[in-house]
Amino acid sequence: MNTSEIQFLDGPQSRLKELKFTFQTMADLIRGLRSLHFIGPCITIFGSARFKEDHPYYDLTRRAAAAFAKLGFTILTGGGPGLMEAANRGAKDVGGKSVGCNIQLPVEQAPNPYLDKWVYMRHFFLRKVLLVKYSFAFVVMPGGYGTLDEYFEALTLIQTHKIHDFPVIIFGKEYHKELLGHIAEMKREATIGEKDTLLYLVTDDIEEAVALIREKSIKQFGLKPKPKAKPLRWLFERA
Repeated sequence: MNTSEIQFLDGPQSRLKELKFTFQTMADLIRGLRSLHFIGPCITIFGSARFKEDHPYYDLTRRAAAAFAKLGFTILTGGGPGLMEAANRGAKDVGGKSVGCNIQLPVEQAPNPYLDKWVYMRHFFLRKVLLVKYSFAFVVMPGGYGTLDEYFEALTLIQTHKIHDFPVIIFGKEYHKELLGHIAEMKREATIGEKDTLLYLVTDDIEEAVALIREKSIKQFGLKPKPKAKPLRWLFERA
């Protein structure tokens, strides 16, 4: 990544540079929308790029993604390694669709090998638009700053009614206990509302998550699996 790509955060630039950035951003978003337009209803899974294949969180993510893919959802992730790879791999394990929305970084993050389709975005804010736009549920696995950024983005959009009340599911009770404690403190201090802690489910039980998605995604929004296309034999039959 060259320095010209990060100049826009350094304060006001010349009008020409600002105009160039505006058109680049618009072109990036249009490219992302066109690339992902036909991927179908998704479940987006957020999680760390740093957990390896032998870690229990990798196995949990892979199994959870497989269960969600069996419901007919496309599994959408950030497209990178770690738990993103585990989620995309879980979808492929059961013949489900697997899509990634990757990010251009100074140290290039290659797409994981379990993707049917992926798109690169230049900026995180555009990537988050795409990760939210096509999803009927959000699953939060253990992760770092990026995972929490994506989690709170989705949660804020639901809280402020910018998107529907989609399920938000947090896996990893032990990993997230300090975070959940801080959210409880926010509730005590009234910086969030009394009902805001009802916007997400905390669990380590994949079946409990599946049941919530059935109720609040599939049933609530009337989702139905698309029938497989049948060959048009009548075109070739004689009258």
